[in-house]
Amino acid sequence: MNDFEKPHDDGRPVDVYLDLLRIRMDPEDYRLLLRMVEPVLRAIDEERLSNLDVALDPGSGDELPQEVKDEAALVIATAVTGRLDNEVIEIDVDEAGPVRIVTDATTASDPVRLGEIADHIREQHRQTEELRGIAEVSGLPTDF
Repeated sequence: MNDFEKPHDDGRPVDVYLDLLRIRMDPEDYRLLLRMVEPVLRAIDEERLSNLDVALDPGSGDELPQEVKDEAALVIATAVTGRLDNEVIEIDVDEAGPVRIVTDATTASDPVRLGEIADHIREQHRQTEELRGIAEVSGLPTDF
């Protein structure tokens, strides 16, 4: 049993959230979730998150259940923010398609703020596509 599988009593929000998930989730899904988040949680604990490439994919080759991906994102958000009111929401961004984001409950219920976030995602998508076109014309890799 690793550190994140054990019940915690130090009261950190992420530990409380993990304890709730351990009780609520299917044991196999919980183990999968831990494999996904443990490197990030260790990096946060060791204050070396800036050097970590975060990918919510354990590299097993299998398609991960969306619920496990969402819970992993919420665990990481709780560790970073210290808040337990994070939510995963989906914003439909026309050209980019549906995008899942983690935000606090207040933002999740604010249509104006969600519109601003969608606009930002659209602009990021436009810039990425523009850079991809420049890279393609220049003979550079376009898989960024």
